[in-house]
Amino acid sequence: MEMEIVGDVASLDPDLLQLPEFSPIALKSNPFLAEQLFSLWLSLPETGRLVKNLLADVKMGTSSFNSTGSSMSINVSTNNLLPSMFSTASTPPLSPRSTSGSPRVFKQRPGPFSLGSPLKIVSEPVHEVIPQFYFKNGRPPPNELKEQCLFAIDKHFYGHLGLQIHEFKAATKDICKLPSFFSTTLFRKIDINNSGIITRDQFVNYWIGGNLLTMDLATQIYTILKQPDCRYLTQDDFRSILHELLASHPGLEFLQSTPEFQERYAETVIYRIFYYINRSETGHLTLRELKRGNLIAAMQHVDEEEDINKVLRYFSYEHFYVIYCKFWELDTDHDFLIDKENLIRYGNHALTYRIVERIFSQVPRKFRSKVEGKMGYEDFVYFILSEEDKSSEPGLEYWFKCIDLDGNGVLTPNEMQFFYEEQLHRMECMTQEPVLFEDILCQIFDMIGPENEGHITLRDLKGCKLSGNVFNILFNLNKFIAFESRDPFLIRQERENPTLTEWDRFAHREYIRLSMEEDVEDASNGSGDIWDESFEAPF
Repeated sequence: MEMEIVGDVASLDPDLLQLPEFSPIALKSNPFLAEQLFSLWLSLPETGRLVKNLLADVKMGTSSFNSTGSSMSINVSTNNLLPSMFSTASTPPLSPRSTSGSPRVFKQRPGPFSLGSPLKIVSEPVHEVIPQFYFKNGRPPPNELKEQCLFAIDKHFYGHLGLQIHEFKAATKDICKLPSFFSTTLFRKIDINNSGIITRDQFVNYWIGGNLLTMDLATQIYTILKQPDCRYLTQDDFRSILHELLASHPGLEFLQSTPEFQERYAETVIYRIFYYINRSETGHLTLRELKRGNLIAAMQHVDEEEDINKVLRYFSYEHFYVIYCKFWELDTDHDFLIDKENLIRYGNHALTYRIVERIFSQVPRKFRSKVEGKMGYEDFVYFILSEEDKSSEPGLEYWFKCIDLDGNGVLTPNEMQFFYEEQLHRMECMTQEPVLFEDILCQIFDMIGPENEGHITLRDLKGCKLSGNVFNILFNLNKFIAFESRDPFLIRQERENPTLTEWDRFAHREYIRLSMEEDVEDASNGSGDIWDESFEAPF
């Protein structure tokens, strides 16, 4: 019987040939071998008889695949074909294994391919039960954890119909493991009817029924602070916890007689939080940003530490004092706004006019001030944090935008020269030995080591610890001279406290200076009073 092979033999899938002695990978890598084997199989007499029987059954209207006898004969004939062509002694048998409960055991669908067909057997995929991994309202607590929490709740609510707001601090800290200054905010979150009391069932329904028990601390804080219909935190969401911190923290008790400074302290803490954590600069703090930052650790620290000034991140009163006094020194008319002429006096006229112009063009950051051409207190907080810690990530981004005149994401030699020209002129006016820009450019590129020798990217700056000095060279003459002189006192300070940031060191120095000035002023006022009394006494 002559058989005509129709189709492209080279496109034959080698996996369809059930050849245990040949690897499918080997056949796929050599398609001509598969063609030869397939042609050889077709030329066998057994194959011809098999095809004839199948065609005859089709013409008679019967299917050999539905007949047990025919299927058995087909199975036998086809099983005998391969041993006649290949030896079966080349592959050792697999080790016996238990098939009970094995995920590799599949059910075979009854059909023609289960009856000895030379085509590859198609197995029915296993339908595995995947446990639920997403819960819209949070993962429900395990029974053991739930029982432990209920026991603690019963202990706190025992003998009470409910807890009032002044009794809720212990439950906030012991049961919820939250900082104690969250108690008022959490109380109001549960007491939606403003009844002034929270029952046991209300607390259980919110904390356990709402699945807050199984959330991580950052998610718990985020859920408690945010508004119900929002997916982010705003500055106003932090005010309630800061008001409670001001009212309860022993390190801030002295501010209770000056409510205006309490409000300024709270604002400064919020601005610092958003400066460092809200890297999208949208004013909307997301859960992801909250988890990536160090705010949660700082909240826990301030809750345990009685000395507020030891909490350097966000909450230090000394840091607030320095920021506010610096702003007050520049704001000569005390309208709580700063213009260009005010800012140019910052740091004893350390900044160039060109960089001040870029700041007021609002390139690095849009001003929140509603008065055109004026910088408000929040804008100043962003400025001073960036100016005094240029190596921090937000500081680098702030000044990079200022120097990047065309906004193409790279700093070119022409852009850097534009800002350095004024520095060079100021050095000449101060009888300082001028340093040519060509030498400065070589120094900058050696310091940063950019990937591309023709420009500097923000990524290059973030990969270098000395990157903040690049900006000092370009527009802050005082810090540029200090960097060139390599003050040994500052170097020793950095080695003694490597964990302190540039901002921490600056704030510490400035607080000491401002405190000494205030002490001298108080002493002079006191001596003046004494002198006046002694002078007027004889009369």
